[in-house]
Amino acid sequence: MALRACGFVIFRHLVQKSPPDNIEFLLLQTSYGEHHWTPPKGHVDPGEDDFTTAMRETQEEAGLGKDHLRMVDGFLQRLHYQVRGKDKEVLYWLAELRDPNTQVVLSDEHQDYRWAKLEEACKLAKYQDLQDTLTAAQRYLETQGKQ
Repeated sequence: MALRACGFVIFRHLVQKSPPDNIEFLLLQTSYGEHHWTPPKGHVDPGEDDFTTAMRETQEEAGLGKDHLRMVDGFLQRLHYQVRGKDKEVLYWLAELRDPNTQVVLSDEHQDYRWAKLEEACKLAKYQDLQDTLTAAQRYLETQGKQ
């Protein structure tokens, strides 16, 4: 059985910039392993549904709850890869930070965070499937007129 994790690709709009340079994505840097950068996400607890996991993990890892976020309908990315020889599936929904000045509060699992435009976010992300997810989110926002 594959490991399963869920989270949010969180973005904010910068009012002083024009599209597409007005979108920044939130990435968290882990405090363990390779110190990789990812959106907030985590493993599904027994009896928990995927969306609830995404909400719980985002609250735990970034201090952002449902009152801070506006869900973007119609966007769900599924990533499949291997971690230490085991299959893993990650589901990401898309959410906007309602107030772009809201402070991120990290858990012990992370040592840093960054708001980054697509190009920088993709460089930080390193893994192709996560880069593709961030690019898909940017394109989705551009085509949905959510600027």
